[in-house]
Amino acid sequence: MVESFIDIERAENTIELFGSIDENIRIIENEYNVSIINRDSQIKVSGDIEKVDAAVKTINTLITMSNRGEAINEQSIRYVISLVAEGNEDKINTLSNDVICITSKGRPVKAKTLGQKNYIEAIKNNTIVFGIGPAGTGKTYLSVAMAVKAFRDHEINKIILTRPAVEAGEKLGFLPGDLQNKVDPYLRPLYDALFDMLGADNFSRYMERGNIEVAPLAYMRGRTLDDSFIILDESQNTTPEQMKMFLTRLGNNSKAVITGDITQIDIPDPNRSGVVEAIKILKKVDDIKIVYFNEKDVVRHRLVQMIIKAYEKYEEGKKNKNYGK
Repeated sequence: MVESFIDIERAENTIELFGSIDENIRIIENEYNVSIINRDSQIKVSGDIEKVDAAVKTINTLITMSNRGEAINEQSIRYVISLVAEGNEDKINTLSNDVICITSKGRPVKAKTLGQKNYIEAIKNNTIVFGIGPAGTGKTYLSVAMAVKAFRDHEINKIILTRPAVEAGEKLGFLPGDLQNKVDPYLRPLYDALFDMLGADNFSRYMERGNIEVAPLAYMRGRTLDDSFIILDESQNTTPEQMKMFLTRLGNNSKAVITGDITQIDIPDPNRSGVVEAIKILKKVDDIKIVYFNEKDVVRHRLVQMIIKAYEKYEEGKKNKNYGK
């Protein structure tokens, strides 16, 4: 049994760290099987030496985040714990305070994980970026944020958001309204992200001016997209022909981001996913970057991480035919 002490310079750090009724600190105690006590301007950590060392690294990293104005919650704590386990806790500083843009409600949008940081850097430095990974990793939201930033900085004149309407042949026909009303449900996640960034009034004004276009993938055929930031969402549900059509729409002074989750392919023949084929064909082409996310980049409820890991284990077990043994 050893004890280690951490000096706290700001009372706000202690409040943030411990959380409501000490809920935050309990996560750390349970993870490392240590005791954590707050005494005046010090935090005492006691337990086995290796566990105490890891807990101290976790606490110090969280204090650094608190000093930067980052919210300390269950998701951020568990992410820091994973970084400490890998010996990468010092990399949390690379997330810094780089703000992509400010939402309509004044909230700064920035990377919350190293995977998200790599994704943002890839979009900055490449013309075409593939963001591949599970739900909840911020693939779509961050790409929309980068598009809004480019638009506000006058780097491009138009934001184009698109995704395939997989059920276009049958289910769309049963939805009420004209064609736009029929495809809107498929484009709702893109609308939601833009509403958050711009506000409803600005979004409507830019739509009317033609600065923002949200449309199904079929609308892209035959066009050349100049001075645009184009986002193709749910790309796992494209066919190879659709993906090639989309990629060849790129015009002068344009940038494209393609997002997808190859574990959730909904087209009739999963072996013909356009994004899977495109990654194989384009992985060595200059100015094209492929960024992979994993469950550690999930910024939704922690159960989402656990669900993703459980499914990965199940799928791996099916491949090895040893699952459940």
